[in-house]
Amino acid sequence: MITGLGLWGIIMNVKRLKNLDFVILSSLVVILVMSLFVLSSASASIVSDSAYFVTRQAMWIFIGLVAMVVTISINYTQFARHNRLLYVLNLLLLVSVLIPGVGTEVNGATSWIRLGPFSLQPVEFSKILMIITFANFLVAKQGQLNTFKGLIPCFLYFALPLLLILKQPDLGSSLVFIAILFGMLLVAGARLGLLAGIASAGLGGAISAVVLHLKFGMPLPIKQYQLMRLLVFLNPYADGKGGRGAGYNVIQSLAAVGSGNFWGQGLGKGSQVQLNFLPEHHTDFIFSVVGEELGFIGSIFLLSMYFLLLYRCIKIALNSKDMFGSLIVIGIVSMFTYHIIQNVGMAIGMMPITGIPLPMFSYGGSSMLANLIAIGLVLNVNFRRKKIMF
Repeated sequence: MITGLGLWGIIMNVKRLKNLDFVILSSLVVILVMSLFVLSSASASIVSDSAYFVTRQAMWIFIGLVAMVVTISINYTQFARHNRLLYVLNLLLLVSVLIPGVGTEVNGATSWIRLGPFSLQPVEFSKILMIITFANFLVAKQGQLNTFKGLIPCFLYFALPLLLILKQPDLGSSLVFIAILFGMLLVAGARLGLLAGIASAGLGGAISAVVLHLKFGMPLPIKQYQLMRLLVFLNPYADGKGGRGAGYNVIQSLAAVGSGNFWGQGLGKGSQVQLNFLPEHHTDFIFSVVGEELGFIGSIFLLSMYFLLLYRCIKIALNSKDMFGSLIVIGIVSMFTYHIIQNVGMAIGMMPITGIPLPMFSYGGSSMLANLIAIGLVLNVNFRRKKIMF
């Protein structure tokens, strides 16, 4: 028998269903389905079983959707009560990969933990924890973010996680954290001019450090191959190997996207992809597959789905019942926006190669699971934007 309290809870949840954003859910489904079709084509030339990556990705999508539902079911305001615990958990996740025997090196970075047949990348979940904890931190700093002095505690809040990420080293994820930091600060009340000045100074300092490194050998907190990836997008043929070194990926990606023209060559028919000229085409360069096989029209359609998703997320942030919810959503918007701009820009030679996946599209279990949890948080905020009225 259902008790009165249990029946009341069911009624409350049913009435809240109208608060779910079905535009976000619809665009998410389109992105996920499209990702499986493109991944099927992209992986056909990598493994003998073309369903291998698709099956694993579908499994992570299922797990991620379950996690998304669980995330929606927990009132997001509860996270604020455990802010310190979540921040410590975040640090423990980032430290774990640096422990010998625990962390696993992949592509030059010790960013993974091996769990039986699977590998997890803790930094993907660290992004979510950082957004939640920093949102609560900023709520307490309202009205104190108009000066550089007022922003110092915010930068210090991010300092230790960033140092741990650079220690792996994972430059791409550290840049995502910076995008999250500035996006949330802007919405929390920091002046745009002040943030632009700080960003310009930081960029100028980074460029100066690279120049000093190249001319005088000044040490940098990144490895040499990462530096080359950052520089070759300006001229991929100037990689010291005539385009066969660090610039090779950019050159092949540009060839793939350019050959797609307006309508594309068709799924499974892209020469750069199917002949394996394009590296990492199921992960980092999966947008190049879209460009070659689905063409300009397919690329624009995918980007329009992302735009629709982000637009609705921003609306949810504006309609949130509290600043904590708004900042969580804006942090997620900042994260997704940077990922999309960086990944697409990387594919078309407009951004450096940093190994940033395309959200809910590139192959990868950790990224898929973390991104769907992030969507769950956005829907959570919208789910509880108003009190239930009878």
